[in-house]
Amino acid sequence: MRLGLIMAVTLTLTGCERGTEVNALFTDYQQRLAAALEVDPPASASPANIAAFPEDDARLFDIPDIREGMLDIYALRECQIAALVANRNNQLGKVAAPSQHWLYELKLWRRLEACRHSAVAKRLDEEDRQRLERLARTKAEQMPMASWNALFGSEEWTGSFSRASGPLPPDALTRPDDALAALAYLRTMTARQLDPDWQPDSSTLEQHLKALREEPLSAQVLRSLQLATLRLEEANRLFDAADTESSCPLADAGRLPALRTQVDDELRPYLEGLTRLAGSWLGAVETLLNVQQVSREAIDDYRHNWLSLDNPEAPWQRFLNAREAHRQHWQRLMRRCSTDEEP
Repeated sequence: MRLGLIMAVTLTLTGCERGTEVNALFTDYQQRLAAALEVDPPASASPANIAAFPEDDARLFDIPDIREGMLDIYALRECQIAALVANRNNQLGKVAAPSQHWLYELKLWRRLEACRHSAVAKRLDEEDRQRLERLARTKAEQMPMASWNALFGSEEWTGSFSRASGPLPPDALTRPDDALAALAYLRTMTARQLDPDWQPDSSTLEQHLKALREEPLSAQVLRSLQLATLRLEEANRLFDAADTESSCPLADAGRLPALRTQVDDELRPYLEGLTRLAGSWLGAVETLLNVQQVSREAIDDYRHNWLSLDNPEAPWQRFLNAREAHRQHWQRLMRRCSTDEEP
């Protein structure tokens, strides 16, 4: 009889290319900035797409099945695991969603653990009692890998990194409370899965996974950061091309107020909104991944290259650095063109 957790998930990632509006925001700003600085506007370059999420065999754990004979399981019938195992091994159980496999593993371990500390264990003969101890211990040791597989085997999670996604437009930078609540629940469920005082709830879990299914937020955030960073770096090079040590680089300083109004009314609100959203989302993803007790090398590499909050070459820090450099360029421009306004 199989007691193991087996993952076999077919990924179907969907999405549409977005970001025309935000790209137009940046390119219009670049053109106006280039005209004010009397330099050539940059050639339109496309930001690189995010890397493909690792394949199943690189991101999931191979958890060995635990096989016990029917008579051996029958000896543990008072532990009430026979029907649970049978449901897991039937046709519907084999094709259940990763989240349901996780719930099965949790329920199985909890029943084994409760039985181990009950009067039932005292009534078992020595061989069956040792079998019960071994099953409970093995399942506990497998739970970190089971919860990892449940997360990284789910379409909701892998779909969040769909390369078919586009950057977020200005009107989509609101705080994704439902999706953030989903990450928080997954974090709690993972951290407390071996805590008998905390009870997972199937309907709550499915509701949160549904929220993650609504939008591929991880990919959208990363692609937004990629686009914004590229456009800011291009704008920064415009400043560099026109920069002088002390004099105002504008032939007509009268263009400055209108350009500054565009920055204040359009560009800066977008950058601030993206900073809040990306910081919240990537921070929540980082917290969820940090609570995992196991990991795979392919995921470690992906985290470092794309999700890290500290890696200077990852999208988040590159965006912050480009934005800070752009702010400093504006500060110098305002100072050199004899204005008291703050950028």
